[in-house]
Amino acid sequence: MSDTVVADFWFDPSCPYTWLTSRWLVEVGRVRPVEVRWHVMSLSVLNEGRDDDPEGDPEGYLWVPARICAVVQHDHGQEALGRLYTALWTTGSGDWIGDLREALATAGLPVELAEAGLSTEYDDLVRASHSEGVGLIGDHVGTPIISVDGGRVVFFGPVVSRVPRDEAAGRLWDGTLLVAGTPGFHELKGRPHEEPLLERDHA
Repeated sequence: MSDTVVADFWFDPSCPYTWLTSRWLVEVGRVRPVEVRWHVMSLSVLNEGRDDDPEGDPEGYLWVPARICAVVQHDHGQEALGRLYTALWTTGSGDWIGDLREALATAGLPVELAEAGLSTEYDDLVRASHSEGVGLIGDHVGTPIISVDGGRVVFFGPVVSRVPRDEAAGRLWDGTLLVAGTPGFHELKGRPHEEPLLERDHA
């Protein structure tokens, strides 16, 4: 019998802090028996109906990468989605996700899928994946959401500004499971956010 733990990871592809958390989780998979499965969520969906715009996205651009990721998840599977997510953040040179077509090509996916980002035809796919993740924990949290072993433990975050490596990643995993798995636990916060330390050479 396998002792591997499945960690389902819901992410908005545009969030740099979520990207860092995802790299931590990949690192966890190197030091703990953890298998990551990738799912899309959307800050645009999460914030619908609000009077303010916490993401500063009046043009709705954050929908674009979320739609593309949702189509990839639906048509090509979670492993392909994981490859695309990595490519989005490692093929560019700035402080945000890179060129969408270049990322698709790097991930071995049809570059024509970039066109999905501009069509509302795929919004239902985004909403369905988003709702699956939020349904496990509630809409009072943001991105990312992690569900362990089919919902045995579910939590938001952890939000990190740099990626723990090696055994430090494993210890954060162990501690997060301990805290989030405690009956009656709801919330734990640290110091104010620092700027994310993006490391594009780490896939």
